[in-house]
Amino acid sequence: MLNMIRKGNWLELVIPKLWEGITIEEIFQKEWAAPKKLTHFFRMENKVMINGSRANWNLPLPSKTRIQIKLFEEEEVSVIPSFLDVPILYEDDHVIIFNKPPFMNTHPNDPNMDNDTLINAAVFYLHSKGEFRNIHQIHRLDRDTTGAILFAKHSLAGAILDRMLENREIKRTYVAMVHGLFKQKKGTIRESIGRDRHHATKRRVSPSGQAAITHFHVIKEEKKKNVSFVKCWLDTGRTHQIRVHLSHLGHPLVGDTLYGGKPIVNRQALHAVKLEFPHPITKEQIVCHAPFLDHPPIFNDMDIYSI
Repeated sequence: MLNMIRKGNWLELVIPKLWEGITIEEIFQKEWAAPKKLTHFFRMENKVMINGSRANWNLPLPSKTRIQIKLFEEEEVSVIPSFLDVPILYEDDHVIIFNKPPFMNTHPNDPNMDNDTLINAAVFYLHSKGEFRNIHQIHRLDRDTTGAILFAKHSLAGAILDRMLENREIKRTYVAMVHGLFKQKKGTIRESIGRDRHHATKRRVSPSGQAAITHFHVIKEEKKKNVSFVKCWLDTGRTHQIRVHLSHLGHPLVGDTLYGGKPIVNRQALHAVKLEFPHPITKEQIVCHAPFLDHPPIFNDMDIYSI
């Protein structure tokens, strides 16, 4: 784990023995795999210092060298801050993970009109801490889906996490309550997903759609109610992916009337229960579990830490 400390707008990082002889260019390009455009911006804008002086990006650095990176500047915020009480599961200077409640959009469809989304709440929370900048959404959850959702608190962490998501280095695990009992208790669904031309917001399995892969494992059954509780994790992040794939198998989510579920509960029974990823800056492995939020509960007698 890297030895680092925040000093105002700057992050000070001490070069570890393992990085002996590394250059700043290599830290950005090889260790963090930051985009070339963003790396160039940090270089041209003199946002990296060595022991308090302007950095030479190609100079091999001995261990214990202190470098400073300007990460935490104020920005003009693009959404309206709104106080909404959303639980925080994990936070440091670089990332924050919220436990999204049901019936809340992740981001505004109209930044000037919508101010009751998770992004609005996140910006308000940062403002309350004196951090006046935008927050970067890494992935999304449907309005009715609850659970862990990841944001970056500055542009470098955001760019690194975007690349990690694309490379499937961020693992998202969900639990769903679905109709019916499975003959095959675990497996992988590999069916492309595209738009439903008859419904503006609906998706469907379509050979001409985008590739989509969902892994599933039945973890509990309630035979009298004819429902199953399924753990799912994704290799792709298509809109409505779990909902479409499980419905395609003949097991729509309970409460998901758009895809054939019955309104036994007041929302689609889907919860993002666990998020796992290497920290974008420190590389420390982050594992975060999200407690269930529904009252009355939808997911009964389930230990989230065993999933």
